Amino acid sequence: CLSFRSFLYNIFKMTDNRVTRPGRHSYNTRSSRIRAIRTPGGKLVAQTITKTTKGPKCSDCKCSLPGIKHLKKTAYTNLKKRERTVSRAYGGSACAGCVRQRIVRAFLLEEQKAVKKLLAERASKK
Repeated sequence: CLSFRSFLYNIFKMTDNRVTRPGRHSYNTRSSRIRAIRTPGGKLVAQTITKTTKGPKCSDCKCSLPGIKHLKKTAYTNLKKRERTVSRAYGGSACAGCVRQRIVRAFLLEEQKAVKKLLAERASKK
């Protein structure tokens, strides 16, 4: 009776934690990582983990752009437009600080041109 009880315990309590790797080679390299996932049916299967990328960078200061997912280039085609960009001028290519800097620089250049023109007019009147 005791051996039958231990037999039942082993069947119901001790689950098998082994996983078969997908694909051809069996090495746990950087490109073929797996995660053991238990399915709703109680089966333990291997799920491949994709590598994370560095994500899009600012064109001016080369910092990582916030608000945009770090995916592979081909994966961006499947995303919605609002997930690919930020709703601002230079949304998916430059960070907010660099855009602000560009706007201020352009404004100051226009102001400088206006002041030069004004001084040239005053000089021509004299």
